[in-house]
Amino acid sequence: MKTNILGRTGIEVTELCFGALPMGPAQKDMPVEESAKLVEAALLGGVRFIDTAQMYHTYEPIRLGMQRAGIRPVIATKSAAADYEGMQAAIEEALRELDVDQIDIMLLHAARAGTSVFEDRAGALQCMLDYKAKGILRSVGISTHNVKVVEAAAEREELDIVFPILNLHGTGILEGDRTEMERAVEKAVDAGKGVYLMKALSGGLHINAFDACMQYARGIPGIAAVALGMVSPREVEYNLKYFSGIPAGELPDVQGWSKRYTVVQSLCVGCGRCVKGCPNLAMEMGEEPHKAHIIQDRCLTCGYCTTYCPQFAIRII
Repeated sequence: MKTNILGRTGIEVTELCFGALPMGPAQKDMPVEESAKLVEAALLGGVRFIDTAQMYHTYEPIRLGMQRAGIRPVIATKSAAADYEGMQAAIEEALRELDVDQIDIMLLHAARAGTSVFEDRAGALQCMLDYKAKGILRSVGISTHNVKVVEAAAEREELDIVFPILNLHGTGILEGDRTEMERAVEKAVDAGKGVYLMKALSGGLHINAFDACMQYARGIPGIAAVALGMVSPREVEYNLKYFSGIPAGELPDVQGWSKRYTVVQSLCVGCGRCVKGCPNLAMEMGEEPHKAHIIQDRCLTCGYCTTYCPQFAIRII
């Protein structure tokens, strides 16, 4: 499987990155044992890059999968912590739960945030830089859906990694369109940032156009890796073969599992937390009744909204 170096970090990753979000409680909520087997299979098949996050709650299956495979991949994780203490707790949690003594990539988890994120979360960023200076973090950066944030990150010397949303259909991009995000990514690559992509299949919405979506993502100059969520052995097998260069026509047909979110109106209390938490502005409050609902053509099916709902009113169908 092809490998690339993430910008100027010296960190070598496989082009295929195992995205841990979909197997966690925000999406399919797979049993730990089942998830660990997927991680193990991906590692034994050649994957050497895993992307996760504090809010994904997938550290345990990643740890088990690594232990069983006997392979230590590059690990990227993220935290939405805003202050020094919160980020310190997030880093210590990742080290403890993954049972590692170093995190390769630590990102500000800032999908929806604008360019003020660097000031708003200055404490968290300083914590990351301090832990990098100690050798506990190998690199630091930001994950974002926002064109302007990618542009700003390209100009910040202290950031090593940028993890933006970019896909063939331009789905989910904030403060710009696909062309503008391409230009922002080019700027980040030219600045020496390590760049890998999220949501190349638009959160699974365009899985039936897999080959076209992957050709687009893999063809963007300077991209080191593409993070893909996997929730079945069949998907792991498909992705391993595809990224190993086997022609698409020889691969088994892969059907995406159906996922769509809805707000159970009888349970919603109208607190609005999900609206504030949705990274793609796909939730809004109705006037009468004053309850949340999902704008389906904006929804990336990431499941982040479920983590904000205290009533468990947002369900996958």
